[in-house]
Amino acid sequence: MAVLAAAAFGLNGATVRRGVLTATVAQGMAITVPMGVPLFFLAALAMGSLGALFEFSSKAVALLVAAGLLHFVWGRYCNYRAIKAMGGNAIIPIRQLDFPLKLGLAMAFLGETLTPLKILGICLILVGGSIAIPPGRVLRAVKSRSGPVPGPESVGAAASPAGVQAFVPNYAEGYTFAFLSIAGYGVSPIFIRMAVEDAGLGASLAGGLISYLAATLVIAAMLIKPGQLRHVLSIDRKSTGWFLISALIVAVSHMFRFMALSVAPITVVAPIQRSASIFKVLFNWVLNRQHEVFEGRLLAGILVSVLGGVALSLSTDFVVALVPLPDFIIEAVHWTWP
Repeated sequence: MAVLAAAAFGLNGATVRRGVLTATVAQGMAITVPMGVPLFFLAALAMGSLGALFEFSSKAVALLVAAGLLHFVWGRYCNYRAIKAMGGNAIIPIRQLDFPLKLGLAMAFLGETLTPLKILGICLILVGGSIAIPPGRVLRAVKSRSGPVPGPESVGAAASPAGVQAFVPNYAEGYTFAFLSIAGYGVSPIFIRMAVEDAGLGASLAGGLISYLAATLVIAAMLIKPGQLRHVLSIDRKSTGWFLISALIVAVSHMFRFMALSVAPITVVAPIQRSASIFKVLFNWVLNRQHEVFEGRLLAGILVSVLGGVALSLSTDFVVALVPLPDFIIEAVHWTWP
């Protein structure tokens, strides 16, 4: 389930990129968030688990509502802004930083501990980010910009050899919102795990429905603002199609994610889902080659940061059982804190 979720998340990132080329983030949110409600409802109905909606404790419901607001509203908005500004590939190394956040929260609330393997993972994530993000790039982007911040579709200044306008990333805006998205995407899995742990596959879909309902109510409230609904309805047909595809894909991927978190701990699900970054690069190469960054430095940074995410999530006992190591190294890698 975690592998299927990773592949779906990767494809979703590529379709969102196509959608925000000609549409605004608000238009995309108004389609992809509410669409999750009927899709999760039908999935829960098919699993015969709608009754589980009334079986969650008040604490679990509060956690699911918080997860929905953090992930589907805050995290998705910031993620869409980052993708629109600098493409889906460039934000991948930054998004790996949600792992240290998850680890810190897991240590505080789920009894996780810090190990040498996890320290290695954090270091790899930081190194990967520094490889992908050359020092001073954001500062140069800020200093070189004057006037309003342009969108990526209007930022391009160089033409490709084929005469197609090349994509020039807006790094300052992209990095800002990529970092902000970490707060939503890093915290929400902790809340979901705490709410649906041992609830079963079907009940986890009911939990996802609660999260999507909470997020949809917020989106609906935002549309009440004068002119906002008119703006959302002005979206062009092409972008609508891409966002509808994205809504379907991301809802299905979250179904697999909720079900995986209901039967397996975050430390098992998370490393498998790190492969979503690889899927995203592959799908972007197929769908968005002229609208993405494919620098060798960026791809190397993505690889290093993904390896860091995997190292951060792996169990020490699993690695020791898999790799023959001298006794003194085995003793060292079993160090924990606190």
